[in-house]
Amino acid sequence: MKIDGQCHCGAITYEAEVDPEHTTICHCADCQTLSGTVFRTSIRADGDKFRMLKGEPKVYVKTGDSGAKRAQAFCANCGSPIYATAAEGDGPKIYNIRAGTVRQRDQFVPKLQIWCRSEQQWLPRLGSIRKLEKQS
Repeated sequence: MKIDGQCHCGAITYEAEVDPEHTTICHCADCQTLSGTVFRTSIRADGDKFRMLKGEPKVYVKTGDSGAKRAQAFCANCGSPIYATAAEGDGPKIYNIRAGTVRQRDQFVPKLQIWCRSEQQWLPRLGSIRKLEKQS
């Protein structure tokens, strides 16, 4: 499926060819901190199927518990996270595109949750919390 997306301010735009089956939720502590929320939803794209159209993201390299280095790309202007990928290695590049920046995000249903040991314990109870259609 062809997708396109951008950061909040529009300084960075991209397109990719992805398989919706590769949509995941990560509950790790790093994703919670880096996203500013309690989990992050990503869509996998092979490196040869991801293309930046406008702008160049700023990259922060974090080292995970395993010692692996991950490049976290975001807009230097508005701060929107765009993708993560391996920061080192000669293997094929894989991009984990941040679902919130994808224009077609409503078409991506997560198929896998990872790092569930770090999941916030109140998440399963979301369905019982009062909802408002918009901020009042």
